[in-house]
Amino acid sequence: MFKLNLLFICAVGNEEEGTSEDKDAADEEEQERLEALREAEERRKEKHRKMEEEREKMRQEIRDKYGIKKKEEVQEQDPFADMEGSSLNRKRKTPAELAAEAEAEDQDEFTKLKNSLETQVSELKSTIEGKCNLQ
Repeated sequence: MFKLNLLFICAVGNEEEGTSEDKDAADEEEQERLEALREAEERRKEKHRKMEEEREKMRQEIRDKYGIKKKEEVQEQDPFADMEGSSLNRKRKTPAELAAEAEAEDQDEFTKLKNSLETQVSELKSTIEGKCNLQ
């Protein structure tokens, strides 16, 4: 047991002496790794840019062949940029609009059917009275 503790102490002592060198090596490796990631990301972006250019070229050829006009490209902006000074909430309804909505909700299928039947009966009644002249 004593030998094991002595080895552990020696190993800990060696780690403390080499930490500055290990840190430098680890920092260099981390920098290299980050640089490799940046390069890979740049290559990926370039590859996708070229592919998109080729696709757009093919799209344009199809448009030219069939006489299709190109849609206006939508500017990639903040969707809320045109709403300067306005709130994000919807417009409040007026009391008249609220009353009309409430009335429409109150009228269910049965009420609508009843109203339509009443109007048809009144129309028939008026046509019959018009045709029948009592002397």
